[in-house]
Amino acid sequence: MIGYYVIAGIMFIIGMIVSGALKRKFEEYSKIGLSNGLSGSEIAEKMLHDNGIYDVQVVSTDGFLSDHYNPQNKTVNLSNDVYHGRSVSAAAVAAHECGHAVQHATAYSMLKFRSAIVPLVNISSRLSQWIILIGLGFLAGRSNPTVLLIGIILFAVTTLFTIITLPVEYDASNRALKWLETRNITTRQEHDKAADALKWAARTYVVAAVSSVATLLYYILLFVNSRDRD
Repeated sequence: MIGYYVIAGIMFIIGMIVSGALKRKFEEYSKIGLSNGLSGSEIAEKMLHDNGIYDVQVVSTDGFLSDHYNPQNKTVNLSNDVYHGRSVSAAAVAAHECGHAVQHATAYSMLKFRSAIVPLVNISSRLSQWIILIGLGFLAGRSNPTVLLIGIILFAVTTLFTIITLPVEYDASNRALKWLETRNITTRQEHDKAADALKWAARTYVVAAVSSVATLLYYILLFVNSRDRD
């Protein structure tokens, strides 16, 4: 399992670098006020209505960068700084989360696919690591390639989820930036900064996907080697 810890360590360091850059970007852009003076909640309401969406509620939630869209109860949840903020970062985040609401309203295929596999992902994320450890013999004392393969298949579901998340997040950002520009919500300079903030946010999902794929490939290599020894 040394290879696993090497992969995990490398991706952890990369993740910390990207997360740190993301935090710095949002802190920087949160100090740059929008020329139109709109708050994040006002921008969210406007984007929803411009897209003909009137059954989604914009609410405030605690936490830093805890913003998300909940398709189950149709709510755009904005952190307090974004909900009340009147900055470039608030505009970028609010519009991005509304981008997910637009995806939901227009039945965006990748979002539908991701939502459909969530129950399976919840199961796989809880069980895959334990089953893989059993298959490798760490818990049972003797390796079992069949059990290991089952664990790998479950882990592959989680990996698939991280990959599907990429087009979903990038599409939401593209929808947000296009709307901000066409509706003149942001100036050219503000728009560039909003795009930069969302770019760094997207990179956190890229790191997660790459890390999951690398780990999956490592598990597959362990499985192949275990079969060769039998």
